[in-house]
Amino acid sequence: MTGVATGERTLRAGLVGLGVMGRNHARVLSALPGVELVGIVDPAENGEAGRWGVPVLPELGKLLALGVDYAVVASPTGLHEEIGLELAAAGVGALVEKPLADSVEAARRLVAAFESRGLVAGVGHIERYNPSLQSLRARLEAGELGEVYQVVTRRQGPFPHRIADVGVVKDLATHDIDLTCWVTGQEHVSVSARKVSKSGRPHEDMVAVVGQLSGGAMVNHLVNWLSPFKERSTVVTGDRGCFVADTLTADLTFYANGAGSTEWEALRAFRGVSEGDMVRYAIPKREPLLVEHERFRDAVLGVRDDIVTLRQGLRTVEISAAILESADQGVTVSVPSPDTYSEQMNWGV
Repeated sequence: MTGVATGERTLRAGLVGLGVMGRNHARVLSALPGVELVGIVDPAENGEAGRWGVPVLPELGKLLALGVDYAVVASPTGLHEEIGLELAAAGVGALVEKPLADSVEAARRLVAAFESRGLVAGVGHIERYNPSLQSLRARLEAGELGEVYQVVTRRQGPFPHRIADVGVVKDLATHDIDLTCWVTGQEHVSVSARKVSKSGRPHEDMVAVVGQLSGGAMVNHLVNWLSPFKERSTVVTGDRGCFVADTLTADLTFYANGAGSTEWEALRAFRGVSEGDMVRYAIPKREPLLVEHERFRDAVLGVRDDIVTLRQGLRTVEISAAILESADQGVTVSVPSPDTYSEQMNWGV
């Protein structure tokens, strides 16, 4: 389903933040069926936004005065709590860019603020809408891989100068934390991490994580801003083979365990996995950001409810905090059970 229900009202939406990601949100919002973009908040660019055809306002209060049903928060992470709490107090729903907040405590306050008022709110973990990962998750749910042994993610590339308030764990690794939990339906239960900072900034620019998931699978995350090439890879290995998802190209490839015998004596002696067929799937490739906005619009309308919830966003912040604690202390850290802070997670979409 990609369209709004027949006869539904047009939603009035606002946008907070007109940086690189904010401009992408503005592009999608300005053409999204069933939604009218009515204003943008960005103190650095106050004035008329000819490109978007709506006013660019210096403060959130002026956007709220226009009357909005929901707002997209694409400001720096450190401002998410302040902006989110103001939106909740005004009775306005929110789609908050990931990560939900820059601390576990701030994320919890946001969850409480929106839930206590019964408002629709979600987190922009866009990788959930990547066609390759959606196909991967469906195939894992169908049991095509059998038991999952390991999940390995690699997310690396050059330093983005637009990011100034957080390091790679909160900016990039949160993608991999969320997608790992979502595609497998398993939780991180422990993490061991190492980090470095080589670019002269106060935050880490490389992290390597080894962890365990609740279903027994191991997980590895490699994230950095120190590579001259861009890589976005998710590899899931199980007892029937291996799935490789490239989220840059939205391609999904399956490498099957071989079933045939061999006449080569040296290889026959090895009782491990052998090479089998390789299949690259043909997947419809819609823009993930557009799908994310369609899902959130429909959630606000009450048509469907399959967004990334604030509680799931909180969980990702909790796991990222455990990774940073592990890297700082040089020890393996057990991730508190979700029901310690909140209800048991349901990673289904």
